[in-house]
Amino acid sequence: MQSFPALTQFDFHHALEDRSGLSIAFFSSSSCSSCAYWRKLLEQYRDQHPDVEIYEVDAKRDLALAEEFNIFHLPALFLYTDGEFHSEIQCEASLRKLESAIDVALASPAQELP
Repeated sequence: MQSFPALTQFDFHHALEDRSGLSIAFFSSSSCSSCAYWRKLLEQYRDQHPDVEIYEVDAKRDLALAEEFNIFHLPALFLYTDGEFHSEIQCEASLRKLESAIDVALASPAQELP
């Protein structure tokens, strides 16, 4: 079950470009057990950070976006700030590690889209 607003290749860029503040694009699949764990973790993160919008992309259904972002393993998370891509988020699956990875990413210059 999807906990976050779903995005597809048809609305992904538009939705994120129109968003101010922090956003996370969460690429997942319903058959991915790690994705289910991360979904619960991201729900906890959203509860503690209600100003951060989290969007979910079904990477198996929307292969065009998965290819655009060079996604080879799920889940994959991408951080946006004020509608602009900032960086990919890679960390262990814990709330503390996620918060730390986002803080480190925000303290670094924005990267180019993959």
